[in-house]
Amino acid sequence: MADTEEQRKFTQTQRLKAAVHYTTGLFCQEVAEHKEVEFSKQTIAAIAETTFRQCEIFARDLEAFARHAKRTTVNAEDVKLTARRSNALFSFITQRSEELVSNNQEQKEKRKKAGGKAKKKSDAPLQSGMDEDEDSNIA
Repeated sequence: MADTEEQRKFTQTQRLKAAVHYTTGLFCQEVAEHKEVEFSKQTIAAIAETTFRQCEIFARDLEAFARHAKRTTVNAEDVKLTARRSNALFSFITQRSEELVSNNQEQKEKRKKAGGKAKKKSDAPLQSGMDEDEDSNIA
């Protein structure tokens, strides 16, 4: 049973590494076109391996931060802690986090208003045979 689990984990890791390598190749190809440079296969492989290892480190750090806070779910604060060593990355993640929070608040407010309007419509007695939408089209 343990061999099967190890085999599954190994296969999954290999598939992830292949995906990272493929994506790194695409990214290097795009950069090469814009910057008029070339990347050797060895360079692409080295970038892909470094990226994969860094992602493993980030994943372990994220799990540790959440566990330290006695949570089972990683949240935005854990991601910010992981990015704290890179000022540019930390600033980017903080900005995106704030944008997401703002967008979520706006969506909640819209849903709340839409829910309130639907409730008001159903609570109000019918005064005419026309809906509000039809009234607004008459001008």
